[in-house]
Amino acid sequence: MSALRDALRDIERFSALTMPGKSLRPYQIEAARTLAHHLHTRSGEQLAMVFSRQSGKDEVLAQVLAWVLLRNMERGGNLVIAAPTLRPQAMISRDRLRDRLLANELTAPFTTVRDRAITVGNAQAIFVSAARTANARGLTADLGLIANEAQDIRPATWDAVFDPMAASTNATTIFMGTVWTKHTLLARQMAYLHQREHEDGHKRLFLVPWQRVARDVPAYGTRVQSRIAQLGEQHPFVRTEYFLEELDGQQSLFPPQRIALMRGNHPRQYSATPGKKYALLLDIAGEEEQGGDLSSFSTSRRDSTALTVVEIEQRSDGRPRYRVVDRRAWTGIRHTDLHAHIVHLATSIWKASWIVIDATGIGAGITSFLETSLRRSGVRVIPFTFTAASKSALGWDFVSLIETGRFTEYADDNEDITAEYYAQLAATEYSVRGGPGNSMQWGVPAAVGHDDLVLSAALCAALDEVDLRPRIATGTDG
Repeated sequence: MSALRDALRDIERFSALTMPGKSLRPYQIEAARTLAHHLHTRSGEQLAMVFSRQSGKDEVLAQVLAWVLLRNMERGGNLVIAAPTLRPQAMISRDRLRDRLLANELTAPFTTVRDRAITVGNAQAIFVSAARTANARGLTADLGLIANEAQDIRPATWDAVFDPMAASTNATTIFMGTVWTKHTLLARQMAYLHQREHEDGHKRLFLVPWQRVARDVPAYGTRVQSRIAQLGEQHPFVRTEYFLEELDGQQSLFPPQRIALMRGNHPRQYSATPGKKYALLLDIAGEEEQGGDLSSFSTSRRDSTALTVVEIEQRSDGRPRYRVVDRRAWTGIRHTDLHAHIVHLATSIWKASWIVIDATGIGAGITSFLETSLRRSGVRVIPFTFTAASKSALGWDFVSLIETGRFTEYADDNEDITAEYYAQLAATEYSVRGGPGNSMQWGVPAAVGHDDLVLSAALCAALDEVDLRPRIATGTDG
């Protein structure tokens, strides 16, 4: 009985006593104890908890909610937990809490699950969507109000719909999620809480980066280090999700330090070196009635068809390295002329093994013609269709290639097309929409110029998704 009384007084003892195999780790305890205290005392404070990716913030939430519900099972009251979507996000949180309560002999007999609500005696936790179109008005969060994955909840929606739920009782409000840009609800609240901490010295903001988690869970540290090696330490995902650094909402996708990583010292070349493997990366632009010729390239007109040639070096770790060896572009060229020239470049000049081609819209036709023309030559045509989602993924993956040293450019040759390529890189901006997947919009603003050369180079990331290892024929002797 004394152990039970201790558990009801302290979340750490509660976790150790009632959550076998799931008890909170040392790096989780400080946040859990503070959150539990403020929820139980109905202090009216605002708090924030931000953990490195996949390190257990949702487990902390589930166990704190279970403790608060048990403490208030006779008195009653509502906890409201909002997530960007009802399914899957809010329901995943509900299911975690349900599992913890039903596995706990103290709470299982008093636990009832009803769609979006879980009750323990007279106290309940209600899980709702915070999507722009969701209708969650009218709830009262007298035991506490939680914004989970707050970086993906619109600040205007939170202020209009959810914040009033805690107003009449001045309930404690908790913001949880993953650091991303400086313009999210989570970032806004973190900045406010940081200022409050500076003013009175009371801790309200709990940040747990991956290094702190790794001290208690070495396997986690090994996993994160592997992820950093794969993506690069300066990759936006790594900076935000593991180092907990905020990004600007709109900024350069290729800042000077990233461009420096791309610069190689190998010379530009104009034909294949025997024994090397090559791929052509082709971003397709429109043609013009009068047509251009094979020497026509303009930086002042509309987008050009851009070609990047990469040499592929197979490394011992199985992750290829790509060295840009040539770059070309044609403005307004007829697609019939372009088709014939690409076939010539692929089969005679570069003896390419692969062509990655923009098959979006007008690119679909020339992609089909190239597939037919190159079918017997051993050149594999890989279509890539640009959509908002596929371009976002391509941008993230291209950054990873650069950050891990697997994409390098030929040494500056003082040619106009090379200067234009670096100018396009420097002008490329990106912004993150937020929401599941952290969708990224990126490119050179239309008022500034073109990004055809950059898009062509970025198609290397689509090539990296293909198994480039030599195919070995197998069979049996006749």
